[in-house]
Amino acid sequence: MRSVTLDRKPRGKARTQTVRPSPTNKGRAKRDLPEVQPGAARAAKPPGPLAKFKPFFKRPMMVLCGLVLLLVLLAALLVSGVIGRGVRAAGHGLDVVAADAGFGISEIHITGNRRTPYDQVLAVLGMQPGQSIFSADLWAAQNRLNHLDWIATAEVHRRYPDAIFVTLVEKRPFALWQLPPNAEGQAPIAVVERSGAVITTHDVEKFRRLPKLVGAGAPPAAADLVDQVAAHRAVNARVAAYARQSERRWNLILDDGVVVKLPEAGWQKQLDALEHLIIDEGILERDVTEIDLRSPTQYFFLLKNGEKKDVERGKET
Repeated sequence: MRSVTLDRKPRGKARTQTVRPSPTNKGRAKRDLPEVQPGAARAAKPPGPLAKFKPFFKRPMMVLCGLVLLLVLLAALLVSGVIGRGVRAAGHGLDVVAADAGFGISEIHITGNRRTPYDQVLAVLGMQPGQSIFSADLWAAQNRLNHLDWIATAEVHRRYPDAIFVTLVEKRPFALWQLPPNAEGQAPIAVVERSGAVITTHDVEKFRRLPKLVGAGAPPAAADLVDQVAAHRAVNARVAAYARQSERRWNLILDDGVVVKLPEAGWQKQLDALEHLIIDEGILERDVTEIDLRSPTQYFFLLKNGEKKDVERGKET
């Protein structure tokens, strides 16, 4: 039997361990840490572009004074027109560029102007040949056209690249109205619409065949009467004018000066009676100057010699 003797390390002594360098640490240089002195401050950032204005912003009164000066400067530029001229110059430059690119106005088409001269429409439009079609103020041109005497409605459209289209609807003349005398004693004649609105007081002689109205408030109330008279051939052939009385009723003035007084209500039936008197009784062939039809039971006549005569309805001769 072989005996084996083991050398035991004494207890209590620290074991020593040899650490071999790892393959991954081979060749890595030792990191050099910056030397920081105790109490050293962190490096300051470079100043920004507004850093030099910080003292200014710390004083509110200075800020307020600066804003006031800026506003005063802007107001002075606006009043002097410098800004406006600059904007207009820039706009003009854009217009020239647009026109050179083929967007200059070269055609203006106008339809519906029967009584409004073509040249007048062009002048009111205010558009020039070669003007940029983008700079044409269609809304303003349309408003100007609507203020012309004969224009009821106007529409203005642009059609690219170079055309403007104007569509007009003119007012329809209905009658001539002798206005009440003015301060100079003159009573001008106006062309009016069916609604009674005045169209114009110029060139009224062109419309001498229209019904003629006289008296305050006559135009708005005349349409029904004129239509009814037109349905009575004999009466319509003799009526020279329609005279409004106290804005309540009508008198018919015939072509020979005879005055026919109509009632305030029920005048439609009295037109039938007048038609009968003219055709069947030949009343206008007699020496009458006035026919009063306001009574439902009698006719009243005023003769040329001043005599008054009344006849019961249904018994006329």
